[in-house]
Amino acid sequence: MRSSTPKVLHPVAGETLLAHVLKAAPHGDGASLAVVVGPDHGAVAAEAKRVRPDAAAFVQGERLGTAHAVLAARDAIAAGADDLLIAFGDTPLISADTFARLRQPLRDGATLAVLGFRPADPTGYGRLLVEGDRLVAIREQADASAAERAIGLCNAGVMAFDGRAALGILDKIGKANSKGEYYLTDAVAIVRDLGLEATVIETSEDEVRGINTKAQLAEAEAVMQAKLRRAALDAGVTMIAPETVFLAADTQFGKDVTIEPFVVIGPGVSIADGAVIHSFSHIEQATIGKKASVGPFARLRPGTSLGDGAKIGNFVETKAAIIDAGAKVNHLTYIGDAHIGEGANIGAGTITCNYDGFGKYKTEIGAGAFVGSNSSLVAPVTIGAGAYIGSGSVISRDVPDDALAVARGQQAIKQGWAKRFREVKSRGKAKPAGADKDAK
Repeated sequence: MRSSTPKVLHPVAGETLLAHVLKAAPHGDGASLAVVVGPDHGAVAAEAKRVRPDAAAFVQGERLGTAHAVLAARDAIAAGADDLLIAFGDTPLISADTFARLRQPLRDGATLAVLGFRPADPTGYGRLLVEGDRLVAIREQADASAAERAIGLCNAGVMAFDGRAALGILDKIGKANSKGEYYLTDAVAIVRDLGLEATVIETSEDEVRGINTKAQLAEAEAVMQAKLRRAALDAGVTMIAPETVFLAADTQFGKDVTIEPFVVIGPGVSIADGAVIHSFSHIEQATIGKKASVGPFARLRPGTSLGDGAKIGNFVETKAAIIDAGAKVNHLTYIGDAHIGEGANIGAGTITCNYDGFGKYKTEIGAGAFVGSNSSLVAPVTIGAGAYIGSGSVISRDVPDDALAVARGQQAIKQGWAKRFREVKSRGKAKPAGADKDAK
């Protein structure tokens, strides 16, 4: 990946690759989860715990093949389970439904089920050799005959074992190969030698896309975004140009939501019924109420909450801001660490001065208050309900309910000053007689 970030911690649709896989993995009573990580990869183990608190981490001290990695979690496997599902942390598009389908043959008597797919170009993949419904072998391309290389069904690597037999089969895998590694694919031959049944479950190429480069990461993002857009459209969201809208895996929509072109929605966003997100807006970790309006060109940062019917207009930025129902912040404004009451109006160019270089402080604006344009509210400060702030004010003290506060220099008018100023300046620009001649 050419990155200091571990591969499985790279994001797709606002979630790490690992998080996507763990969320698709079986949940609930009776399910247990083992995550195998490399040495010094505590961040990967921590991410697994964040997503799945039931996850147990095991370290693979040496890289000696896929079967060796699985056996790093020997203690978890030995604890016993009805079945053992083996997946990869870099296949973010795999679904819970596919995992469920892969486990079904075990209930029907199979000992091993392997996930297969038919790529547009099978070059480099191991081929799945089948006889009827039974899997005979997995043949790596380097070892495959010409006829076997013509087979389109390929190995995705994901497997499900009968839990009662899993450890015994894994322990039989040897390393008599050119690399001296323990290959999980050898389990198929072992199952067959034991007179047990192995089978194949097929899925799409998209679902088992593994990621090893930034280009493949971008491809997976494109596939995921197309999937999320289709789901949003099917749920009733109106998107004028869906191909220009980017969503997070956890975005939640109410009914009759409209999203205009070129909107980016990051993680942790919910948008309630009838809300409209106008073009070129960026939103993350925010809650948007019913019939609220955002943008165009708005940025809602983490901790923003908009009440029903609230309005955030063009070139407005909010952060850790609660904006109650019907309040308006329409133009060129920054609202951070603030609570704006119901029906309040914040004029263009207003900022909450929430940071002094050391700490963050809160601004409270009461219901129905009116803050005039180009005002600076120096936190911590409270503007009372129904109060009025004169345009251009710097407010550093609390303002009572229904009061007027004006904090700016008093206007002075000097009659005729501008005319005299222009006359003086004009005379100063006139050249003295003979100036050009003297210069020569």
